[in-house]
Amino acid sequence: MIAWTDARKLCRERLTIRPGYAFGYFVGATCADGTVGRNCVSLVVNESAFAARYADCLTEATGLSARLEPVTRPSGYLQRDVPGFRVRVVSSYLADAVRQYVGGDAHHLRQRFPRVVLRDIDTFTGFLDGYADGDGFRHKGWGGRTVVSANVPFLAELAQIIGARFTPRPKGRASQLVITDRWWARDTFVPENHPLEPVESAWVTVNEVRRRSAGGTKPFTLYSYRLDPYPGFLVNGHLVRQP
Repeated sequence: MIAWTDARKLCRERLTIRPGYAFGYFVGATCADGTVGRNCVSLVVNESAFAARYADCLTEATGLSARLEPVTRPSGYLQRDVPGFRVRVVSSYLADAVRQYVGGDAHHLRQRFPRVVLRDIDTFTGFLDGYADGDGFRHKGWGGRTVVSANVPFLAELAQIIGARFTPRPKGRASQLVITDRWWARDTFVPENHPLEPVESAWVTVNEVRRRSAGGTKPFTLYSYRLDPYPGFLVNGHLVRQP
């Protein structure tokens, strides 16, 4: 196994991702209703206010320019196209970061809980608001919200963090988790520090090693250079160290 990095990704623009409420809201809304592509992150919803909050938080957290676009999308329930709003930014760096936050697979039924939002209470509060705006609703008679998802491990981990009871529904149906506005009074939240920047290196397997002879009779000179202060560098994405 050797260390390797996609050489093309070394030339892309890197973002300064800022933790806080806006970052948490962006991650929560993306986990609920967002789509993560190979080099883009997008959100398509019916409510313009929700899309506007998402765009504002995305810009505040990443510095990327995000704006609303009116779109239409098919509705299976109404059997016709319905109007909506889309927020889309092109950034492979941000797409890789979001995939890292949710465990590598951003599909809503396979994504893991993004523990990166546990940095502080402000970031986690933003996550709850963003996730509930996308996959939840607020109760009118008392202070609380309910989120709905078929991703049972995701809700189970969230329930443990806020100290709530959670009973998944049988037969793969969508489960519900109740989040009271006073969840913080249970003292179950424990801050965790996780990197915001995506890890761009990986490990790859060496399939074959070939010997290369100098060939011919012409003499040659081999030079050795001492590298300072870093004894390693990249050759087409492969990590090379000073002998």
